[in-house]
Amino acid sequence: MRHRVDGRLFGRTSNQRNALLRGLVNSLIKYERIETTVAKAKEAIRIAEKMVTLGIKGDLHSKRLAFSYLSNRSSVSKLFSEIAPRFAGRNGGYLRIIQTRNRVKDSAPMAVLEFIDYENIRKSREQKSEKKKPEKTSQA
Repeated sequence: MRHRVDGRLFGRTSNQRNALLRGLVNSLIKYERIETTVAKAKEAIRIAEKMVTLGIKGDLHSKRLAFSYLSNRSSVSKLFSEIAPRFAGRNGGYLRIIQTRNRVKDSAPMAVLEFIDYENIRKSREQKSEKKKPEKTSQA
């Protein structure tokens, strides 16, 4: 019986499972949107929400705790400098899971895991890139 046993095992050892989730959270912080299976997204969201909460606190102890889990200096710096300030007024619910399709090979349900303000950030980035893009002049 699995009374009050929390979390998914994914048929892996604990080290493999921890490495998988660390990789997912690192990728989520780097790209701000990832596609994975629904089960993996549900597990990764638990950890990523805690990392964003640490980023909102912003003190040295929080940075050390985040670095102990993420162990990627660029991810930690992006978390504390870019991502956490966007959610400073929120008390949770920084991420969303959007179920998309079933994978072709094994029919696993897939989902997109993204920050809730991803669309706004993407649109602003596109507008900036359009403004910076120089006009092509035709030379004969």
